[in-house]
Amino acid sequence: MKIHEYQGKDLLKAAGVAVQEGKVASTPEEAARAFEELGCSLGVVKAQVHAGGRGKGIAIGPDADRAEALAIASGQKPRPEGVAQGVQLVRSAEEARKAAESLLGKTLITYQTGIDGAKINKVLVADGVEITRELYLGMAVDRAVQAPVLMASTEGGVEIEEVAKKTPEKIHREPIDVGFGLADFQARKLVKALGLEGAAAKNGLVFFKNFVKFFIDSDCSLAEINPLIVTDSGQVLALDCKLNFDDNAMYRHKDIAALLDPAEEDPNEMRASESGLSYVQLDGDIACLVNGAGLAMSTMDVIKYHGGEPANFLDVGGGANKDQVLEAFRILLSSDKVKAVLVNIFGGIMKCDIIAAALLAAYDEIDFKVPLVVRLEGTNVEQGMKMLEESGRKIITAKGLTDAAQKVVAAAKGSA
Repeated sequence: MKIHEYQGKDLLKAAGVAVQEGKVASTPEEAARAFEELGCSLGVVKAQVHAGGRGKGIAIGPDADRAEALAIASGQKPRPEGVAQGVQLVRSAEEARKAAESLLGKTLITYQTGIDGAKINKVLVADGVEITRELYLGMAVDRAVQAPVLMASTEGGVEIEEVAKKTPEKIHREPIDVGFGLADFQARKLVKALGLEGAAAKNGLVFFKNFVKFFIDSDCSLAEINPLIVTDSGQVLALDCKLNFDDNAMYRHKDIAALLDPAEEDPNEMRASESGLSYVQLDGDIACLVNGAGLAMSTMDVIKYHGGEPANFLDVGGGANKDQVLEAFRILLSSDKVKAVLVNIFGGIMKCDIIAAALLAAYDEIDFKVPLVVRLEGTNVEQGMKMLEESGRKIITAKGLTDAAQKVVAAAKGSA
């Protein structure tokens, strides 16, 4: 689960992590009022979307050329004069109003959003800060060490992926014991690695300890502060932040779960979640309905191996019923890109004949305009396959995953 920058800063501030002051706005007038309330002489207006690269991104209207916008945002083409950037410096309430007006309701194109972009519904008006140094701080779960790892670098304000690729020695890493948090000696190592001294070193120690505690206590999967800034007076502040949370832990954090912005989520993924389905939209034309995450991944791999492209990842779980299967088909067939559907089910908890009955019931309620290939395996597979083959419906049955993949790829190409 992702949240906006302004939401992340509110959470970090409540956890004792020092952040740049700011106020969120949904209209140009609110942005002007926010600038006045902050009482600053220099401010920044930032588009609030779930994507990085906002500073280089550009806001466009509905009739703009998105491909050209992406080329500009990616640095492949020069940036024209007067184009609205996703992050803008302002020096008055009127400038804040105009900046918000150039962003709100527009689509922000960045190197991360791709050509689709992201609609801007809110902006953050933040207090301008005199920056002495820009650093990087991040934390993620590292499977190799089986623990969260705190990462810091003196190369703040740039793409950390490029730093990791070209100068990995500039990234300091500290594995974290989740039962203990950031140890004092680790915090001191971090301060030394970042070259913090005096008041900045003292403030940095507090910042790092609280940041790690927040990550663990909130079940984060990723937390990034880029840039982490140091001011002339030795303040250490989060100028920007990106927080992702473990979806499976949100039942423990109702306050964080409430921050979900449906406008930033894929509508089909939201529908699937509400029905207890695990769904991820992809770019192919072969829709997949599978039970079990491992089987779903294998199914997509075999489809690609035989020359097809999966349109989605969809795991209906081990106990899927008719209603879930019906909603799954509705979601799959809502895309005009889908040319064929593959159902690949292993009947364990739920027997294959019960699955077949659910498939047939769903088939009768949905207008299947594309070929449907079904492969069943497991308990009562003979009865289930017989039900499908004798149903009179236009269902292509398959024996084995390879047979199913070959048939669905051929069907998709035939209906393209």
